[in-house]
Amino acid sequence: MHHIAKPLPGHDQEPAVWLVGAGPGDPELLTLKAVRILRAAHVVLTDDLVNPRVLEHCPQARIIHVGKRGGCRSTPQAFIERLMLRYARQGVRLVRLKGGDPCIFGRAGEEMARLARHGIDCGVVNGITAGLAAATGCGIALTMRGITLGATFLTAHTEDGRSPDWQALVRAGTTLVIYMGVATLANTRRQLLSAGMAAATPVALIENASLPQQRLCRTTLAQMQADATAFGLRSPAIMIVGDVVAAARTAQSHAPRRRRQA
Repeated sequence: MHHIAKPLPGHDQEPAVWLVGAGPGDPELLTLKAVRILRAAHVVLTDDLVNPRVLEHCPQARIIHVGKRGGCRSTPQAFIERLMLRYARQGVRLVRLKGGDPCIFGRAGEEMARLARHGIDCGVVNGITAGLAAATGCGIALTMRGITLGATFLTAHTEDGRSPDWQALVRAGTTLVIYMGVATLANTRRQLLSAGMAAATPVALIENASLPQQRLCRTTLAQMQADATAFGLRSPAIMIVGDVVAAARTAQSHAPRRRRQA
């Protein structure tokens, strides 16, 4: 018998609204706390990128899909926030379920601020972000002594059209982990080359990180647009740029990994 939905000791005053990270796709990467919160939920507002198997943890809840997928038409953020307020005021246990981590390109800050303005407290359950899962799933360590001391997570897709400070990024010399970059691959390549990054800089393009259909394309900054086209790269995909890509194990093939049959 499962009692996981009950509050843990010291958690008697848990918020009624939770922003929960569903992780990068593999349902086994969901945290224990996320499972507990989902099992207690009355209503779940879920993004498109959430693996349907994650929703198996909340069969008792009303599931409302509020599509959020990079490069595609999405449910307006203002509408999602109004839904959150409506259910929060009804006193139900509400979960806003997001792919990856809510606080990394998940607009959690906006939702927390909107709820706070209306006097509604909310909790956050972290999830493994896609950029980290993509790297480790391909044997890439984002930081390595003697190669780079840091990693920078950024998005290539912004609603207001703002661009990163490419020159500052190149000067910093950190590993770049770029989200939502398939549609802007040509521009990213051009901007990094113009900012002084070496054309031979190693690049990894990872599609469907952490899932059985994960695919990896190893390339260079100069060649990445042509190689991505030949590879048939599709969203959702993560781009990792930096010398740590070359330092990763070389046995990884472009084909999806197959589990050994028993």
